[in-house]
Amino acid sequence: MLGFFRQCLPLQRRIVSKLNERLGQFGLSYSQWTVLYYVKNHGAAVLAEIAAYYGVKKPVITRSVQTLEAELLVEQLPSRDRREKLIHLTAKGEEIYAAGRILIDELEQETLVGLSEAEVSALFASMVTIRKNLQA
Repeated sequence: MLGFFRQCLPLQRRIVSKLNERLGQFGLSYSQWTVLYYVKNHGAAVLAEIAAYYGVKKPVITRSVQTLEAELLVEQLPSRDRREKLIHLTAKGEEIYAAGRILIDELEQETLVGLSEAEVSALFASMVTIRKNLQA
């Protein structure tokens, strides 16, 4: 099946652009949001865990965390390993996450307009398979 990447890559760029527009209200980019999302949904974590989850290098996450820390959305706490710090959401980070989550949910609903529940379920199942194939 040729053309998969030709369809996905522009779609991914549009999605990230729309997310950046919405999250810009909070002074956030999508890459910074991914850190908030991870910590909110997985609990306090070290940089390496977050980087591994997203399949990016640790310095990418480090830059996002530094920005989020400057905005008082996350804080670094000591961990068992003195070389690593746990990234944790602050109260302000929790508030921004909740508000951002609403905007992202709205965008997701707008994006999926016109697709039936069965089509959305099939799409999600296909995406899981594709993700697994790319991780192999």
